Amino acid sequence: MSNDLKTASVLAFERKLDPSDATFHAGRWDDRDNASRWASVTIRSKSVRGTISNRLKTKGKDPAKLDADIVKPNLQTVDVATLPAGADTLKVRFTLRVLAGAGTPSACNNIHYQKELVQTVQAYKEKEGFTELAKRYAANLANGRFLWRNRIGAENVRVEVDLLKDGKAEQSWVFDALLLDLRKLDSINDDAVQSLGTVIADGLTGERHVLLQVTAFARMGAGQEVFPSQELILNNDKSKNKVKKGKTLYAVNDVAAIHSQKIGNALRTIDTWYEDTGELDPIAVEPYGAVTTQSMAYRQPKRKLDFYTLLDNWLLNGKEPSMKQQHYVMAVLIRGGVFGEAENKKTSDEASDDAS
Repeated sequence: MSNDLKTASVLAFERKLDPSDATFHAGRWDDRDNASRWASVTIRSKSVRGTISNRLKTKGKDPAKLDADIVKPNLQTVDVATLPAGADTLKVRFTLRVLAGAGTPSACNNIHYQKELVQTVQAYKEKEGFTELAKRYAANLANGRFLWRNRIGAENVRVEVDLLKDGKAEQSWVFDALLLDLRKLDSINDDAVQSLGTVIADGLTGERHVLLQVTAFARMGAGQEVFPSQELILNNDKSKNKVKKGKTLYAVNDVAAIHSQKIGNALRTIDTWYEDTGELDPIAVEPYGAVTTQSMAYRQPKRKLDFYTLLDNWLLNGKEPSMKQQHYVMAVLIRGGVFGEAENKKTSDEASDDAS
């Protein structure tokens, strides 16, 4: 290792877990074997008359005006998706490609840095073979974490995973998702999860081509609301003739769906190493351990456990991280992103916001 080795100013990695969007269909729990005939779940709009429930500024405000604001109706138009009255089960389906080449940059303008990086990743691969990471990815398929809110309150959740070859299932796994704990990824003893993890690890190491088809059935109740992804509307049309929606849901060819980015976020929710001690709930693998729903960053640079500090110490300073933190660094490389040296900064703060 050269003492004057520096981080590449251009450094990017392609994601190695590549999910599709997940589409929604509806049917009866007892008809799972005929699920190919199930009807699509569509999205419709409805207008509702709600009440004001948000916290109001009351200090120094005229009580009469405050009362008028409180009793004023909250009118809004929202998108909604529900199961039909004759269907009690939601089917969610997507595919997942597992790609080799983790740790090999898709773009790098420093050949010496790339050589050191590739050697470091190769040493990890020879020692660990991505076994631990693959087992955790498999667990998040098996436990149905990718269903997000659709998993909550479901009476039954069944997950079927097929390894496809020539368009047909070469190998299959079936899981009762509710029997698998979402929080305890480091104590997985299920044989089927281990077997699926082995296949994912083989895909990451390049020993075989891995394309998985994942189908989940969640028994939620006839007519119940289901939850596709919600669209982020950045530029609202403020024209007077257009009704502004309070919530816009995502659809693919008029079929309700979950974004591939949200599926990827669920699959990489495997980081339980952001503290040195304690049994921790997993968070999604991110360079700074950011959890936007909590407005928290669990791997802030001042704690020296962020991706950039760990990677720089490992490659540039010869300080090999603990095995737990090596798992984390490799998981970020599998996630993908843009990690080059920012101008006039020691580490880049311009990693891709969601490289899943």
